[in-house]
Amino acid sequence: MHAVTTLETARTELEAASFPLELGSAAQARREREATINQVEDYVLPRYRSLDAPLLVVVGGSTGAGKSTLVNALIGHPVTRAGAIRPTTRQPILLHHPSEEQWFSTQRVLPGLNRIKGRRAEPNERVIASEAGDTPDPQAIGSVVLLAEERVPQGVALLDAPDIDSVSDDNRALAGQLLAAADLWLFVTTANRYADAIPWRLLLDAAKRDITVGVVLDRVPPEAAEEIGAHLRSMLSAEGLADSPLFVVEEARLNDQGMLPAESVAPIQKWLGDIAEDSTGRAGLARKTLNGAVRQLAERMAVIGDAEMDQVNAADRLAEDVHDAYRDAAVEIDSSTKDGTLLRGEVLARWQDFVGTGEFFRSLESTIGRLRDRIGSFFTGKPAPVQTVEDAIETGLHAVIVSAAARAAEVSEQRWKSEPAGRSLIGTEDLARVSPGFQDKVAEEVRNWQGDLLELIRTEGEGKRMTARLASFGVNGVAVALMIVVFASTAGLTGIEVGIAGGSAIVGQKLLEAIFGEDAVRRLAKIAREQLGERVQRLLDEESNRFIDRLDGVRTKDEVNRLIASGQELAALAHAAKEDHGQA
Repeated sequence: MHAVTTLETARTELEAASFPLELGSAAQARREREATINQVEDYVLPRYRSLDAPLLVVVGGSTGAGKSTLVNALIGHPVTRAGAIRPTTRQPILLHHPSEEQWFSTQRVLPGLNRIKGRRAEPNERVIASEAGDTPDPQAIGSVVLLAEERVPQGVALLDAPDIDSVSDDNRALAGQLLAAADLWLFVTTANRYADAIPWRLLLDAAKRDITVGVVLDRVPPEAAEEIGAHLRSMLSAEGLADSPLFVVEEARLNDQGMLPAESVAPIQKWLGDIAEDSTGRAGLARKTLNGAVRQLAERMAVIGDAEMDQVNAADRLAEDVHDAYRDAAVEIDSSTKDGTLLRGEVLARWQDFVGTGEFFRSLESTIGRLRDRIGSFFTGKPAPVQTVEDAIETGLHAVIVSAAARAAEVSEQRWKSEPAGRSLIGTEDLARVSPGFQDKVAEEVRNWQGDLLELIRTEGEGKRMTARLASFGVNGVAVALMIVVFASTAGLTGIEVGIAGGSAIVGQKLLEAIFGEDAVRRLAKIAREQLGERVQRLLDEESNRFIDRLDGVRTKDEVNRLIASGQELAALAHAAKEDHGQA
């Protein structure tokens, strides 16, 4: 059961593998993944679970090679479609001995194909029909027709597959899937086509899998049989298939039912019969094929794992491009909120209107007590409404955040569009600007931050004396002063702005110190800046997710490493089986 558990784990890992990024290795990896899952489900797991089941012999080959005619001859009467129209074999037909129906009527093998129970064709019928009397849909490729035949030796079953080079993409895919599910191949080619590339790709794959292949050279002119047969034998030997039996079927006249003479296929019938009769040899052949398939699965999983790791690395690069852009935006916003930039223009003007004229700044005494008295008496007058300062700060801060986020979006899109994977993820969308509704979210966060400061001031001023002082200056006025202190620095300001902004900050600083004390002011400013930073970071994270969320289909490095490790376990399983069975 260890082998079955290992294979089930491998299948689970393969099913989870994902290739959403359009990288150079992605298309082939997707095909490999699908083919590998199919082979695990169609053949490897079923064979491990039932080692004593009959061998499945898949008859495959090129278009017009005569597969169906050959199968009919092996059975002794017409059971499959043979004709000039291509593709001929549209629906696979599985022929089994009547006593072995239970091995194939369930989803034990080829679980993805529906079962249709067939009956022998009448003399005037060109195809078999279902037991219910319906003619199977010739275009249906999602099912297999089961037909019980006494002429099929117990211990083997024949499956007539579609053409490996069919004009139908679906037929070609199904042919490959069926060949991958075989214990043994009966591979049919012709005197004119035995050297074609497509058949040889499959034969080389068979050699890598250690699958037993009987090669049928069909429709050979009698006068050329020896020469062509010798050439094909040499080609098979050169490609590691020297042990594959070669059957030469010479050209012959078909009878009125389209049947070959029985003697044409007698050697093939004997070969299949000998395999069926030798239970020990049959079991050894099954183990050899199975072990070769497991080894090939391990190799495929290594390729799939490498391709998926390409996805992880590409996704990391794309994500880092976005993180860098939005990290730069966060730094830009942070710098703009502490280098005095926000104290220019409208904010500075409204703050000056609120606290008084330039003469007021120049007449401030240096002692906190006298400063408190002067500011207190000032606020008993009619300064400009504090709301104008709050609005100016909100507008300025809003502009800084939106501008930085827009630059981050533009940079992120530019970097993604420089790579094929990034371009495919963006498609035709315009991500080089802030998302719809972002500006409203920024305005809301800025207002919420201002509300945070009001709550911070109220909490800090809960004592009676503090409350009295707050009443003198107003909670909103004190909160505005705290904002000014948070934004104040002479860095980035030039000329007369330094003196004005510096004076503005001093007034705010002294006002707060008069109320809360020097240490408390530093703490309050630190908290206020941290709260602003948290809100800005949430805004930028949400904006950057417009890009990052597109990478959700890419698995993590740990997940891919699990797939790679599962493939390595399959390789170890194949190696152990080879040692156990003494395969050289």
